Amino acid sequence: MAQEQEQFLDVVDRDTAERLWWQAIRPMPLGAETVHLAAALGRVLAADLAAEVDVPSFDRSNMDGYALRADDTYGASEESPRRLRVGGEEIPTGAVPRLVVEPGTASPIATGGMLPRGADAVLMVEHARVDGECLEVLHAVAPGANLSFAGTDVAKGELVLRRGTLLSARETGLLAAIGRADVPVLRRPRVAIVSTGAELIAPGAPPRPAAVYDANATLLADAVRELGCQPVPLGIVGDDQSALDDALERGLATADVVLLSGGTSKGGGDLSYRVLARRSPGIVVHGVALKPGKPICLGAAGSTPVAILPGFPTSAIFTFHEFVAPVLLRMAGLGPETHGEIEARMAVRCNSERGRTEYLLVGLMPGAEGLAAYPMGKGSGSITTFSRADGFVIIPRLQEYVAAGERVRVRLLGRAIAPADLVVIGSHCIGLDLLLGLMAERGIRSRTLWVGSQGGLDAAARGECDLAGVHLLDPRSDTYNTPFLPPGVRLFPGYCRMQGLVHRPDDPWFAGRTPAEAVDRAVESASCVMVNRNRGSGTRCLLDGLLAGRRPPGFAVEVRSHNAVAAAVSQGRADWGVAIEPVARAYGLAFLPLRAERYDFAVPADRWDRPAVAAFRGLWDEAETRCRLAQIGLLTDGEEDRP
Repeated sequence: MAQEQEQFLDVVDRDTAERLWWQAIRPMPLGAETVHLAAALGRVLAADLAAEVDVPSFDRSNMDGYALRADDTYGASEESPRRLRVGGEEIPTGAVPRLVVEPGTASPIATGGMLPRGADAVLMVEHARVDGECLEVLHAVAPGANLSFAGTDVAKGELVLRRGTLLSARETGLLAAIGRADVPVLRRPRVAIVSTGAELIAPGAPPRPAAVYDANATLLADAVRELGCQPVPLGIVGDDQSALDDALERGLATADVVLLSGGTSKGGGDLSYRVLARRSPGIVVHGVALKPGKPICLGAAGSTPVAILPGFPTSAIFTFHEFVAPVLLRMAGLGPETHGEIEARMAVRCNSERGRTEYLLVGLMPGAEGLAAYPMGKGSGSITTFSRADGFVIIPRLQEYVAAGERVRVRLLGRAIAPADLVVIGSHCIGLDLLLGLMAERGIRSRTLWVGSQGGLDAAARGECDLAGVHLLDPRSDTYNTPFLPPGVRLFPGYCRMQGLVHRPDDPWFAGRTPAEAVDRAVESASCVMVNRNRGSGTRCLLDGLLAGRRPPGFAVEVRSHNAVAAAVSQGRADWGVAIEPVARAYGLAFLPLRAERYDFAVPADRWDRPAVAAFRGLWDEAETRCRLAQIGLLTDGEEDRP
């Protein structure tokens, strides 16, 4: 006699089912393991990674040409060339220059060659004629032309990848570029898969009456792989409660999640849910108001999630993606993915070379008018630009520019534009990296784009970020940041970074002198070379005040980071510059303090009380935050000014 079928007595809606299951299993990312770089593709980074080297590690030429002093080319043209003497050495790739480029001379240099001391630019070979030992310069160049400065792509000590990053070819290439061989990654969830039912046979087996091929095992295993997880196939188990019990035990012993397909209805031959019911906490949900997928059963054995999916393949894959996939993504440290194209608004005007189709890499940030596309730079040698971009905009060959505010189509680079809890645009700082790491530990994900202090203020004014890191000095009022705030933007006080003159230890130009004496002595010497900072930076404002109109050797060479300054000094390409104290420490340089610089945070007024912003502001009430900042040489003075 047929056994009477039990009915679904506790059918719940989808959201309730998910809530009850998550309360029971509380999924969290799994522990970390270390893998070789060759095995890191598709894994999730388990820790923040900082570069231990500069990339490039030296000032290098971007093309074949001649290393020279830009001053010697001014006024040159094809009709009226400047004549220089070709120096005594050629500089191939992989070689360290031996000679100094003196005024009126030039040294042949290969693409990728190390820039010699004395030179501040490279003249393209196409813009020169050689007649014996005489070089005719047919085109003037500016300081820094055709060069990549040390640390401009990746700076020593710079945070290059943040924990939680899904490693694609771009990220693994970046890790290779900084010399990283071993990578800390989150362990991949192992998912045991059991197909149940006396009617099932494996693909490839001879067909028999009343039998069906088991599609669910393959379907679910590949769905698990698509999520970056590891399937553990346990085969087919017939309608035998003891065999099912053994299969479940094997799954619990070898995997982080167990999936059974079939046997979840409450008929006489449906045994899977009975096996799960014998565990604790057992069945959490049995029956969800879905079509297809109503008979799904969700539960746990101890802390291990167990899901019994319907036997029909369509229902099985539907319920897998609806309930199981989010759990696996959480355990794997992953998030949902999107692909294809998306419309955005160009944040700034972008010029393009007429006659060439340009693929402009962009980062996407949410704003009041939708997504804003920020150009990520055009350097073909910059792997960080590619690794951090969300997609690219194609500028046709006959179009000379894309106007600010113009709508563009962004072709995505194959990964999700996951909505961040906290969007940060502006000037980079190692202290901000530390703070965002603390936020990540609290489950608050951030998205960053480094465009400088002024770019951050502009983004805050347009409502395209939650925070902007800024450190701009107003020389008239001798005040940082406050004079530059646009309407509708508030300032949240941050911390102080001590700026100072950096030089090699025991350098006789500087050793034993006060900062003012050291600067005066350096400026007076024609052989003491400085390295300057980019105009518009807070450090450049400080430097301009120190120099008071004087232009010492090296003044025209502008680099864009504290690390690039330190790299130039430590490698002997320059003798002094101005940088912050933590960077001087990292490079083993001597440091003469000049003044404390304010690094604060501009916040759009209408975002001040957003949960993520409030959580960021709340960090400053914690003694651990101040202690951690102090450990890296940053000072949290000024709490009395904090709102």
